[in-house]
Amino acid sequence: MQIFYAPGIKGDDFILDENESKHSVRVLRMSKGDPVRLIDGTGNLYEGIITDPDPKGCRIKVQKIIHGFERRDYSLHIAISPLKNPERFDWFVEKSVELGIDEITPLICRNSEKRSIRQERVNNLIISAMKQSLKAKMTRLNTPEDFTHFIARERRGRLMIAHCSYSMERRRIADIYKKGENAVILIGPEGDFSNEEVITAVEKGYVPVHLGMARLRTETAGIAACHSIYFLNQ
Repeated sequence: MQIFYAPGIKGDDFILDENESKHSVRVLRMSKGDPVRLIDGTGNLYEGIITDPDPKGCRIKVQKIIHGFERRDYSLHIAISPLKNPERFDWFVEKSVELGIDEITPLICRNSEKRSIRQERVNNLIISAMKQSLKAKMTRLNTPEDFTHFIARERRGRLMIAHCSYSMERRRIADIYKKGENAVILIGPEGDFSNEEVITAVEKGYVPVHLGMARLRTETAGIAACHSIYFLNQ
């Protein structure tokens, strides 16, 4: 059954926006009576049928609502440095949304090679990955934030900073994280966090962790961290 993004849906009658309408009618060749699924980005899944296959505004009759569809017991927030190659950051976003992530913050660190992201493009990637992986709640994408400002904010849950320095003690995520806990994980740039950043984070309650013996690229480290929390909650 095809799935479409329907933000702001209310009641049992909904008209898809023009982009989703064109995709359903022109690309997928859907017609009157075809079953569809809708997600609203807030955690609800809707099932219904097409009543008017208009490519400018496809009308849907909602027949069933599933509130809190596949709601998780935990939340995951990854703050990760933007990358010089935006396609690699896009890849991280896409795969982390597929696994399940609640919030992403581009983290501006001392060694970050880039300090911005293409916000609209990345949000569109999130919507696409959300639909593909059948998630009903949209991942929140924050605007880039300076490292110092980010760790100064009070955060709930298990706080972790993943870094590569062998001169500082680091633990495995599995050794400190408990199933069902909220988690905030910091992932640094290709040049890693500076020692000062790690020390400051530890003073704010972040526990240094490693993601295995291999030295990972930033986007791979982000996926490894996301999968660790996903796996530990299964």
